[in-house]
Amino acid sequence: MAQTHDHEIVSVYPFTEEQVDQLMSHSMECVLMWATRDSWPVGVTHAFVWEGGKIWITFAEHRHRTSAIKRNPKVSVNVSSMGYGQGISPDLPGGAVTFKGTGEFHDDEETKLWFYQLLAKKLNPGNPDGETYWVGFLDSPLRTVLSVTPVKKIMYNSKLAGQHMAGTVDEQDLGERLGADKERMNKARAAKGLAPR
Repeated sequence: MAQTHDHEIVSVYPFTEEQVDQLMSHSMECVLMWATRDSWPVGVTHAFVWEGGKIWITFAEHRHRTSAIKRNPKVSVNVSSMGYGQGISPDLPGGAVTFKGTGEFHDDEETKLWFYQLLAKKLNPGNPDGETYWVGFLDSPLRTVLSVTPVKKIMYNSKLAGQHMAGTVDEQDLGERLGADKERMNKARAAKGLAPR
């Protein structure tokens, strides 16, 4: 039976926790976003590791983002399935997830080396020489490590949306329609003289 699809309602396309883990484990890059002192939102693309339910990133401590995040540790991180590496299985989740989270810096040598090894392995699958090179490359005096602990997820499961549009998904497989797609959307529709949905 064909489904009723409304392109304005997207909160009904979440990932399962397993799919979030697959997306985060296989995507090669993320966008880290923070607020500057004058409230400008800024984002930079980074390689990352998903470990222990946290997003781990590294950069040089003299970057503006270091002082900005120390001043205000509220950050966001976006990860997309477009960041999958070469030869990735088409069975992996499609879409993107944005995390609102809290940033924490780690400058102890034990955490740095642990993270460098994980990131080097992710960037060089099956290539021990590449791993060794990257650990050495990353291990520099000015480098710091940032972990982001998620507090909220904003998800868009593009494969689930595609199945919905094609009428090949059960309504029970859809997620809950969240506030932006209920109250806020209908207020906006009412302001334009449109019927609620």
